[in-house]
Amino acid sequence: MHYGHTLGGIRHSFVSLGDLMAKATPFRSGDALAGIAATSAEERVAAQYTLAGLPLQHFLDEPLIPYETDEVTRLIVDTHDAIAFSPIATLTVGEFRDWLLSSDANGERLAALAPGITPEMAAAVSKLMRVQDLILVAAKISVVTRFRTTVGLPGRLSTRLQPNHPTDDPAGIAASLLDGLLLGSGDAVIGINPVSDNPSTVTRLLRMIDAVRERFTIPTQNCVLAHITTQMAAIEQGASLDLLFQSIAGTEAANSSFGINLALLKEGHEAAQSLNRGAVCADGSIGRNVMYFETGQGSALSANAHHNIDQQTLEARAYAVARAFSPMLVNTVVGFIGPEYLYDGKQITRAALEDHFCGKLLGLPLGCDICYTNHAEADQDDMDALLTLLGAAGINYIMGVPGADDIMLNYQSTSFHDALYIRKLLNLRPAPEFESWLNGESFHRLHHEASLPAFETLLDTNVETNLARLPSATI
Repeated sequence: MHYGHTLGGIRHSFVSLGDLMAKATPFRSGDALAGIAATSAEERVAAQYTLAGLPLQHFLDEPLIPYETDEVTRLIVDTHDAIAFSPIATLTVGEFRDWLLSSDANGERLAALAPGITPEMAAAVSKLMRVQDLILVAAKISVVTRFRTTVGLPGRLSTRLQPNHPTDDPAGIAASLLDGLLLGSGDAVIGINPVSDNPSTVTRLLRMIDAVRERFTIPTQNCVLAHITTQMAAIEQGASLDLLFQSIAGTEAANSSFGINLALLKEGHEAAQSLNRGAVCADGSIGRNVMYFETGQGSALSANAHHNIDQQTLEARAYAVARAFSPMLVNTVVGFIGPEYLYDGKQITRAALEDHFCGKLLGLPLGCDICYTNHAEADQDDMDALLTLLGAAGINYIMGVPGADDIMLNYQSTSFHDALYIRKLLNLRPAPEFESWLNGESFHRLHHEASLPAFETLLDTNVETNLARLPSATI
């Protein structure tokens, strides 16, 4: 099919659907690095005009990456729900945008529509939207998941407590863990990025988190963000694993660079579910969402596995992979890959809002690691602004990192205090189970025991072993 639009007397042509999508994308450094970005603002506008007139049905008729050569494409095509798609089947991309912004597109209708929307459709419509459009539509959508806590309810904002340490030192991790819990973080997950990717480290760290959780009856879930195969080996060794983690991407080749495929993810999902560690949540249901996925614009390009498709569209395709496994948590680590892909605070902000919008539109529980690397043209003011925008957009959860500075991964994120700021500003509350815990006796006992000399000894030695020896405090 020929794609083109005449603008100011000049005819702009696009050689393929992938070329059109890339040229219609708001500028970012990764697409320029790949040589697929629009060469001028005029060409970008012409591409957006062309895209606006394209029927949504066209994305079903012409896959961006061939069905025969890519299992992510096969997943998207084979799981598409034609009945869910039928209310918008006759719309163009531009008409879809107008409908999304209308009062007819309420939360209930958007939730019903999600199985009928492909990632390419979501990415296409996002390219026609301003920042306020992305926020307004995403704010209509609530995607709720459960394990021991219920994440994603309207009026709630959860956090991942991220107590990383550059040597996996239990005392250092425990100090950060305690700091975060006392500041109300951790209701989405307590998740550690390990330095050592081996089953014994994963098992030890999981048991340490679980020892703290059980002693103070904390309604949360644990995760150690090692490779999925390492976590599965830890399960075989008897590890007390709650959520199974994996980084994912939007093409088969990019996932292969991570050492994964859909079959492996399915095997891991089944292994995690077989543990049956979910609890009865506030609504009386038992939590069964066991997967935690992380994504990021630029991951496929960095692996030379992008097929000349723009990074934002490929990010949306990663959400199809996540959607297949009904995850507890998904987050875009938006500024982590670096300025080669998202150069500055403006590009990071736009990308995060696109990712959140596309993920929610596809029915995913989207969170965001609001972050940047130290060689990007960004600073904490940019992150404060993005945090505020995502809070208004209804983000499910954010990161809680001591001082917003991850000393193991060497990047800047959001702190425990940042979560307190956005909750106070927008009148948001933690997950209901965690909120009850914060107001209960167990939290007060944690606060009291943390002030005891014995607790200082615990932080200097073997956390898991000595928790059992620490005498219960009398409140």
